[in-house]
Amino acid sequence: MTLQHPADRGGDERGRFERLAESGSRFTSSPVFFVVCVGLVSLTVAAHIAGLAVEWLLLAGETMTAVTLLLLALLKNTELRSERAIQRKLDAIAAALPEAQEGAPGKAHEDLRRVIRMEDET
Repeated sequence: MTLQHPADRGGDERGRFERLAESGSRFTSSPVFFVVCVGLVSLTVAAHIAGLAVEWLLLAGETMTAVTLLLLALLKNTELRSERAIQRKLDAIAAALPEAQEGAPGKAHEDLRRVIRMEDET
């Protein structure tokens, strides 16, 4: 286990955390997750209207806080991975341009092909 961000670890292989973060990102951007959130908020409002015990209101509030915290962590992870992927692609393009002007494809062209294929993995 490492504290280094997945985008900084190097290599093209994705680990369990990266796959989990991607699955979580897909789920949280789905209509199903939106319905779950609307249901959670509706239950909280209903608990207030029904005058339930404070313990139930606290549980509902703490649940929404936990979901918010998890979404924040997921958002930051996705944002950083996306930013790093874009930067790697830009670096590959910048390295391949001089080779293209010289007319002899080399290592930079192969790197460019590899980074562009990263889109196929998602």
